Amino acid sequence: MTIVFALDLFHADAPRMVGTLMAKLKGVMKVPKRLQPLVDDGLVDEVLYQLMSGKEAQVYVVRCGEQVRCAKVFKEAKKRSFKQAVEYQEGRKVRNSRRARAMSKKTRYGQKEQEDAWLNAEVDALYRLAEAGVRVPEPMGFVDGVLLMELITDADGKAAPRLDDVTLTPEQARDYHGRIIAEIVRMLSAGLIHGDLSEFNVLEDSNGPVIIDLPQAVNAAGNNNAERMLERDVDNMRRYFARFAPDLLVTDYGKEIWALYERGDLQPDSKLTGCFEHDTASADVEELMAVIEAAKEEERDRLERMQLDDED
Repeated sequence: MTIVFALDLFHADAPRMVGTLMAKLKGVMKVPKRLQPLVDDGLVDEVLYQLMSGKEAQVYVVRCGEQVRCAKVFKEAKKRSFKQAVEYQEGRKVRNSRRARAMSKKTRYGQKEQEDAWLNAEVDALYRLAEAGVRVPEPMGFVDGVLLMELITDADGKAAPRLDDVTLTPEQARDYHGRIIAEIVRMLSAGLIHGDLSEFNVLEDSNGPVIIDLPQAVNAAGNNNAERMLERDVDNMRRYFARFAPDLLVTDYGKEIWALYERGDLQPDSKLTGCFEHDTASADVEELMAVIEAAKEEERDRLERMQLDDED
């Protein structure tokens, strides 16, 4: 077999590109720079292949002894398209007071500490949710910005597809929708909201849906945006599953779940109806204006941070 390719030898990345290509031609993937320390320390024995590259991270399938696992390599902040929005970080607790003070300032050290906290959020959420019985990948460790975790596979042992890549029957869609709603309830009972839940970050293994990608997980009790984010997560999943079972469009689980949570009545196994009686009373104009003003202030803060970053 003859392979023909063109490569700009004057490109700055030409040596790396040639090395990667030659490694692939030999059937061995070159170890990415960020994974090399884990290989050197014996945590990873072999990098098998790159599974995906997303807005937050690149994911590789690796061999650790006799186990095949995932290595999620988080991208540097400046290379990510998903921003560390204030609305996600609000309410997150930082145990170290020095770190908390640094993160509240716009110094380089403070930005680094904020970045570390953002990366650790997914690790903490995975451990917390796994303990609560939520179907998430089992975390195996977090080293130098690399999260080692369970590889979710399908019935054939291959990397499990995202829901966006599968076609469901109406019966499957209703079943999976019910399971996802149950997982959302268990998550909220554990004090967390996914915050970016959609068909793109739910995998389908041999037993059904598995939720992934949690760096933006929201502290439900300490975040003023929690209700809106929960309802958005629920609505995203309702719209997806309604492609296959349109009758799901009439359900209203988001508001029902939040109402139970606000009253202190939500349990991991709470029975839901999918119905909610909306309040028809007149809107509180003062409260609405306060929300608008808060949003404007947040945008001003964001623009100020961008300007400071540019000056740095």
